[in-house]
Amino acid sequence: MGAPHGEFPEGTYVAHTGTDVYGPGKVIGVDGEQRRVRFVYFVATIAARDLRTASPEEEAQMRAWLRQKVTRYGGRW
Repeated sequence: MGAPHGEFPEGTYVAHTGTDVYGPGKVIGVDGEQRRVRFVYFVATIAARDLRTASPEEEAQMRAWLRQKVTRYGGRW
């Protein structure tokens, strides 16, 4: 099934459909069917069909992680 082309624009909070090893993530780039995602543990290019919308808990975890990085390192993550 998966996500239709165009789903998960930049800034969307997502999770991988097949594994939780990446942790939740935020889409940081779009290239056709591919999404560049800043996961908690990795940055990866993933097919949109392999992503799902993050649950509210996963989104909260990602937002907290991003706030922690901004506090620690400054800049924009």
